[in-house]
Amino acid sequence: MPDYSDYQYLTVERRDGGVAVLTLNRPEKRNAINNDMHSELERVFLQIGADEQVRALVLTGAGTAFCAGGDARSMEDGSFVPSGPATPFRAVRTLLHNLLEIEQPVVAAVNGDAAGLGANIALYCDVIIASETARFADTHTRMGLVAGDGGVIIWPLLIGWAKAKEYLLTGDWITGAQGQQMGLVNYAVPQDQVIPTAMEWAQRLAAGAPKAMRWTKYSMNRILRDQINLALDVSTFLEAATMYSADLKEAASAFFEKRAPKFTGE
Repeated sequence: MPDYSDYQYLTVERRDGGVAVLTLNRPEKRNAINNDMHSELERVFLQIGADEQVRALVLTGAGTAFCAGGDARSMEDGSFVPSGPATPFRAVRTLLHNLLEIEQPVVAAVNGDAAGLGANIALYCDVIIASETARFADTHTRMGLVAGDGGVIIWPLLIGWAKAKEYLLTGDWITGAQGQQMGLVNYAVPQDQVIPTAMEWAQRLAAGAPKAMRWTKYSMNRILRDQINLALDVSTFLEAATMYSADLKEAASAFFEKRAPKFTGE
């Protein structure tokens, strides 16, 4: 039986009926992803995927947010900058591939705002249940970064090219209710119904024929893997290049100072 006790920023809880709940557990930072949390996310899906007691997974966030994306404080102080352009590429590629490779159905329970990498993690899940008032945004360009982390792949597939370009270039927010209308999420429900609805879906999927569901998911995810092979390396390498920019530090400083950033292109 896998041991999930060594995670600092994630919790994994087994429930009845073969359902497990994976919680992003950094609520004081709105579950923002720092380097250590990213490393944990890279390996947790492999571990859960190998857990024979788990037949469906619910992914959610602790507190009032699902995930605020990359940790803005580490962007401001420079610790977010990797040692080389291949470092974030390998990390993001590993995370997304492991999320796609997990055989069990994954239900995202988006209980609050999901931004940047946090939004994309939710959107790569198999069924997405969101609070009507939760907000989604790929905020990379707002931070002076290229939209890496798989956003250039999943957003167009879900809402079409024109709308995807609009939201990827602007970083504008979409509510869960709007997301349901646009096809970004499966269902938008009242806040207090997010977890119960996600659990109902997970229990329904866990009760299904495992091989039929897992191999159907595998077949569909071949399309996503092909798209990742086509576009992820380019977008992530270019994102890595912008991690060294003055615009990133300016955006992070502006975030904490609650003002509009002044981008210079440097």
